[in-house]
Amino acid sequence: QVQLVESGGGLVQPGGSRRLSCAASGTEVSVNAMGWYRQAPGKERDLVATISRFGNRNYADSVKGRFTISRDNAKNTVYLQMNNVKPEDTAVYYCNLNSGYLMPWGQGTQVTVSS
Repeated sequence: QVQLVESGGGLVQPGGSRRLSCAASGTEVSVNAMGWYRQAPGKERDLVATISRFGNRNYADSVKGRFTISRDNAKNTVYLQMNNVKPEDTAVYYCNLNSGYLMPWGQGTQVTVSS
């Protein structure tokens, strides 16, 4: 039984920073490709950042240079460090596998960028 629980969202001022966490149970983030996804109102859910089991990282053009995905294998947790956030980053952020299959989507964590 795999569970992925997102946390760390909230209200952030434009240009500010926030770190999101994805705590995993039932599987190990060290042996899975993991990803952060987001969905803004009226838009499709988009892939934001990925990290492979080997540590290779990829980012959507919209967040490249501002967001960093990482993992702590000892804590079985994946992080998304968000720097220099913009209003267009406002969305519900989800974590999941980044492979041929996905776990059921959780509730995600809301990030609102506003002054």
